[in-house]
Amino acid sequence: MDALPHACALAVCGMPFEAAIADGPCVVTVCGPGPWRVAHRLHGVLDVPTPPHADGAPRPTGIMSFGCAGGLDPGLACGTCIVATGVLTPDGIVAADPGWTRALLARLPGARLALLAGVDAPLATSAAKASLWRAGGAVAADMESHAAALAARRHGIPFAACRVVLDPAWRSLPACVLAGMDGDGVAAPWPMLRGLAAAPAQLGAVCALARDAWVARRTLRRVRACLGAALALPPP
Repeated sequence: MDALPHACALAVCGMPFEAAIADGPCVVTVCGPGPWRVAHRLHGVLDVPTPPHADGAPRPTGIMSFGCAGGLDPGLACGTCIVATGVLTPDGIVAADPGWTRALLARLPGARLALLAGVDAPLATSAAKASLWRAGGAVAADMESHAAALAARRHGIPFAACRVVLDPAWRSLPACVLAGMDGDGVAAPWPMLRGLAAAPAQLGAVCALARDAWVARRTLRRVRACLGAALALPPP
């Protein structure tokens, strides 16, 4: 059974395509990329005493980090769905709400229950991913979950995270992708194409990354279809 109409989830995403997938009945979306944009936009929704929508939509009663993530555990394949036990933040681990987590696992029986890590900049190399995995025990990382978790803790509302692995732990991003990438992980197309033209041997790696992005996006759509209204947030 879907969550009752007065349960309204706030979905925190990194990219517009993730927010478009998350959107639906009783869902408000906030899109980054990156923790600083997310924190600023969460302030506009949660800290300002006016309703988030002019149409009178209810204020969020829970925050979910939703979208893709980079794999840290070498055993995780592209397309693996992770339901978080909590998120490793600069202030320590923020635990996910147990009731919401159970509701997610009931709808996503194939998901991996594990710790996520929040990072402030893209993890561009397999070495950086391996280092974070060994240091913190998180199986995947993204740039928005820690901002979402800390905001939920500050406001005393439930938090959950559901992320799909896009790039596996063993993959480093091609140099041409890094050439056009800003600090928030957004790659501009023209610098990337210029880098690829200068080193066409990278084409195979770029195509592999594009394929994995397609797999992750397809899985994310399937996950969203399973979650129903309010992203399976239990009623308050």
